[in-house]
Amino acid sequence: MEISFTGQRALVTGAGKGIGRGTVKALRAAGAEVIAVSRSPEDLQSLALECPGVETVCVDLGDWSATEAALSDIGAVDLLVNNAGVALLQPFLDVTQEAFDRNHAPILNAPSIHHQIVARHMIKRGVGGAIVNVSSQASQVALQDHSVYCATKGALDMLTKTMALELGPKKIRVNCVNPTVVMTDMGRANWSDAHKAAPMLNRIPLGRFAEVDEVVHSILFLLSDKSTMITGSCLPVDGGYLVT
Repeated sequence: MEISFTGQRALVTGAGKGIGRGTVKALRAAGAEVIAVSRSPEDLQSLALECPGVETVCVDLGDWSATEAALSDIGAVDLLVNNAGVALLQPFLDVTQEAFDRNHAPILNAPSIHHQIVARHMIKRGVGGAIVNVSSQASQVALQDHSVYCATKGALDMLTKTMALELGPKKIRVNCVNPTVVMTDMGRANWSDAHKAAPMLNRIPLGRFAEVDEVVHSILFLLSDKSTMITGSCLPVDGGYLVT
């Protein structure tokens, strides 16, 4: 099943590393014009060298007004991948305002504004489009020391469903992917300890964590014309974690 995005323009947030960076490269390889958004100028510079032709925008998506200013004139976008986010993990009784704000802002505040900007352009053009939010298995199951992260990802799932309901009549599909631990550079660093990883791996029927490309392929499917009757879904990319 070949997927092509030739003639389409995509915007990817959280594009500097991991899943976002992999998505940018895959979309370019499939023919799309891509706008890569990150708060790290170094990451964007290296991405532009690695993936020529990518348009870059450097902005902190946790800052609503700065995001609005940076993206308000972005122009036509057919595909949006919302991958921005952070994970500051604390036991519930120790959660600080800083941890709450830093988790909440890029996962919920930022998507709200760039979703609005892109969706309004789609509606104005009358051609519809596709949006994919990168959520987590943590949206659907409680994880130790993940109270704020679980809560914000759960809210992102419901934002996805509500957007699908409201934007569907405008021919805009909205879905999310919900991966388990993903073997990004950060994932490998955080989960290379066999003792720490064992309890999580023991709940995954396939017995391993996800690779970046496995999440990227799921995102591309939901963006593509191979999934034109799918909207409002939360697709687990978790090796079966949620069935246990």
